[in-house]
Amino acid sequence: MDTLMEISRDIYLRRLADRRENGLIKVITGIRRCGKSYLLNTLFYRHLLETGVKEEKIIRFAFDSAEDLSLIGEDIIAMERDKRKADPGKFMAWLSQKIKGNDTYYLLLDEVQNLEAFESVLNSYLRHQNLDIYVTGSNSKFLSSDIITEFAGRGDEIHVHPLSFAEYYTACKDKSPVQAFDDYMTFGGLPFCALISSDEQKAAYLDAQMKNVYLRDIVRRYGLQHEENLRELVSVVASDTASLTNPAKLSRTFDSVKHPGLSAQTIDRYISFLEEAFLIKRALRFDVRGRKYINTPYKLYFEDTGLRNAQLSFRQLEPAYLMENIIYNELRLRGFSVDVGVVPIRETGPDGKEMKKQLEIDFVANKGSQRYYIQSAWMIPDEAKRRQELRSFDMTRDSFKKILISGTELKPRRDEMGYVTMGVIDFLLDAESLER
Repeated sequence: MDTLMEISRDIYLRRLADRRENGLIKVITGIRRCGKSYLLNTLFYRHLLETGVKEEKIIRFAFDSAEDLSLIGEDIIAMERDKRKADPGKFMAWLSQKIKGNDTYYLLLDEVQNLEAFESVLNSYLRHQNLDIYVTGSNSKFLSSDIITEFAGRGDEIHVHPLSFAEYYTACKDKSPVQAFDDYMTFGGLPFCALISSDEQKAAYLDAQMKNVYLRDIVRRYGLQHEENLRELVSVVASDTASLTNPAKLSRTFDSVKHPGLSAQTIDRYISFLEEAFLIKRALRFDVRGRKYINTPYKLYFEDTGLRNAQLSFRQLEPAYLMENIIYNELRLRGFSVDVGVVPIRETGPDGKEMKKQLEIDFVANKGSQRYYIQSAWMIPDEAKRRQELRSFDMTRDSFKKILISGTELKPRRDEMGYVTMGVIDFLLDAESLER
């Protein structure tokens, strides 16, 4: 695990540093195994020390550590046996002995959901002007995207993704960027998986995580009676990655592979569960010229392509869809709100009658006043294909920057219309690539 120390997570470290002493509870969320604890207890802890904070002013406590729990008189074996959480009174009494005077203390709490009534405990500590609080958690409740509401609007979320390709590549040894990207598309960016050398072991790890951790968490949280239905639905969603879909379409597909099927209403609920656990993300369609959202159909993308591929036993490795999923995740990592663009047009058909059509822009990425239109195309074999991909750009009739990202190794270039074409590896390895 020493190699894990070599993978930096600078973008998240900066986000934590920027939120120091802002009066809110910093809540580090993200899919299991994405590196939340490492970010908080290693990287951020080191940052505090390097910026002059004395070690005794940093209080770290892991509620899944037998050693830490013993400090407050708790026995992790007894807690497991009795199916109970840590006593908040014991923790608060221990903490009160650690805080002396009015100096600022940094409270770094890991797996905080294992503390009984943790929301009330943390809210009470917000009244202490000299406490700066950071928490992570990894069970099915804490993975929920609505966790911030538990802190009555006093939480500040830092969402951690699996490794970006740029982060992943720093852990690659003796591999070209093209080789590394091929591995990344297949096995994704879970940090532990990135450090496994054997493809067979990577696949086994991802399969075990998908079966025994991610989906089981959702089943436990929502008390689902038929775990196999959830697993089948995730397989259907995985097969449909980056394609327009909706609950009705998914229900029809589900009926074709399993009987009895699931209703569209039930599937809609299950998709919400998967989103709340950060396993997938829904991208709505946005009418670029009409400036309005279209709720259905939408696209679904996986938080990690390796988990998506594991769910399908690594059988459907379509590079075009996987690349699109990776671009979507990268844009979100960079802080953009990402939609699927729709450009309505009117055309004259072969019969001379006018008809309505919709052109698609893969991504409309917004951040503040910034907007980018982005098309993803694995292969651009000729100029005809390139013009086909760019046609929707022509019809937006605005001046926002328009970028075509290709799976081939293309150096960035700009055409006479101002449209930029670049390779996906250049896009991913250069944090400023959208501005080139």
